[in-house]
Amino acid sequence: MKQLTPVHSYKLSLMQRFRAQKLLIFSDYRFLSEPQRGVGVEKLLDHVLNEEARLNALRNLSLLDSAPSDSFDRLTRLASQLLAAPISTISLTDRDRQWFKSKVGVDLTEIPREQAPCAYAIEGKGVFVVPDLTADPRFVGSPLAESGIRFYAGAPLFTREGHGLGTLCVVDDKVRTLRNGEEQVLLDLAGMVMSQIELQNLVGRVDATTGQANQFQLFEDLDDLTRREPGAAASLLSVDILSPTRATYAARTLGSESIGLLMQQALGTLRQSAGNSARLYHVDQIRCAVLVEEDLLGSHALADRIVAALRQPISCAGVPVTADPAVGIYDFTVGEVLPREAFKRMSNAGDDARHVGCRHARYDPASGQRNARRFALLNDFGTALDEPGQLSLVYQPRIQLASGDRCGVEALIRWDHPGLGAVSPGEFVPLVEQTALVRSMTEWVVRAAIAQARAWSTAGMPLPVSINASAMNLDEDDFAARLLGAASKAGVAPHLLELEFTESTIAHDPTRVIGQLRELRSQGVEIAIDDFGTGYSNLSYLQQLPVSVLKIDQAFVRDMVTSGKDRLLVKTMIAMGHDLGYRVVAEGIETQAAYDMLGEWGCDEGQGYLMSKPVSADRIFDTHGETGARVRA
Repeated sequence: MKQLTPVHSYKLSLMQRFRAQKLLIFSDYRFLSEPQRGVGVEKLLDHVLNEEARLNALRNLSLLDSAPSDSFDRLTRLASQLLAAPISTISLTDRDRQWFKSKVGVDLTEIPREQAPCAYAIEGKGVFVVPDLTADPRFVGSPLAESGIRFYAGAPLFTREGHGLGTLCVVDDKVRTLRNGEEQVLLDLAGMVMSQIELQNLVGRVDATTGQANQFQLFEDLDDLTRREPGAAASLLSVDILSPTRATYAARTLGSESIGLLMQQALGTLRQSAGNSARLYHVDQIRCAVLVEEDLLGSHALADRIVAALRQPISCAGVPVTADPAVGIYDFTVGEVLPREAFKRMSNAGDDARHVGCRHARYDPASGQRNARRFALLNDFGTALDEPGQLSLVYQPRIQLASGDRCGVEALIRWDHPGLGAVSPGEFVPLVEQTALVRSMTEWVVRAAIAQARAWSTAGMPLPVSINASAMNLDEDDFAARLLGAASKAGVAPHLLELEFTESTIAHDPTRVIGQLRELRSQGVEIAIDDFGTGYSNLSYLQQLPVSVLKIDQAFVRDMVTSGKDRLLVKTMIAMGHDLGYRVVAEGIETQAAYDMLGEWGCDEGQGYLMSKPVSADRIFDTHGETGARVRA
């Protein structure tokens, strides 16, 4: 069997891709001349590959189906006047149509590509002239000839890479030809059209702040590299200049324009460390990309050079700023991955480097799979909200430590994915909380928890239910009103509900959060600070918050039996909570020793596996829940 060269392999991969997309390799056969039709499958394949590259170049310009533009209309008017033609158009050759970006003397927006002279004009370099369409066998019976058009002259519009986009053409209903000098006029005008296209395209390929090429230019360069060097080795590096936290601090301290100035200086440093053969791009506010076709030291050594250079102070409006760079590395074979996929993998590697806190990280397919899973979960969660049976609530009892009596429950969401099985809330809840889906998720939890609270009350066993809210929930103007409205509609007394929020929620928008909480508290809803001790809020907010419950995070409770520091912190938080008038709840009680210590220190309530794991609503009134563990009265 003949061994495939990289070029053959690339062509084969494209053929497979076309088939997967249900594109027929011979779909453009009708646009070939008779000699072209007899050149064999290999050359026909080359034609199809070139046609796909041409269509990609056309679509990347974002001209198709765009709004009229006076800058193009001036050129068609000029062509019509200079060549004394009643009709002039700037026609772009799409897969199956000729679309008019600009037109004079005609009301049509597009015509079929088949038998259109423009489709032939882009095959040549000079002006394509047809003195009489009705006398040319290629166009007999064509839509233009049938409509009364006789004369056609079109100058092709070629990109710098040689892709024919379409034509600037003039059309007449009389048989004629071009006079002396008119062919050059049409070519000059076509050149002006391409200059306008390139100028318009350049604006979309350059970052306005730094003047550096942007990610769209990167995609184009990767496409070009695929055409030139299929099978070659290359590397993409994602370079974060600052962490998001430091970037926010810099913007607040030095002004919003400081990030742009900083990036300009950083790109200069990056250019020196990456070398002249590397291509640089500014792809996000604080992220750059480096494309290297060949680097003798390798991408790993290049990343080391970049990090070392960027750790030197960078002058920003005269103020030295120390960057904290993180570099992601994606090594790839040209032509084996699409540009956007290469960009995504490079970005994933950069995110991994920042998340882990290392100088640089290579792309890890497992990380890509995790990201794909996250995306799939978010994509499927909307369906889960609407389909019965996927989402459910479980309830973890809260126990009065002094008596051992059950005094309430915390409602916790669970997801049984139809394809993935049980998905941990620790995996999907943080993802949902970063999107607009968090509102729908919390509304679902509120409805289900209130319905259960009503069922328990109706059965003569009223039990307070605690519901968790995120920062985005409390940022909604009507959150408190919606919660109170849902309770009223179900006939559940507000005092049977408790709202839990974390300390970090306070820092998000203190004024709005405090307003929402005060409205809820005034109607009788209990308010609890969850995971106390792990947030970053100013403790002075505690004086303003209408809080009734303080929940100590399980991270302190779990190890306090063996950790003197944790014991001191827990005792201090219990004392402070009582001094402020709060009931104190300890989370994560797993041993009898921890239970006893908390009871001795006066902690009011507790949750944990010692008493019960989260259980379904029908099991909540079992004596000691799932574990069967006994607690002292």
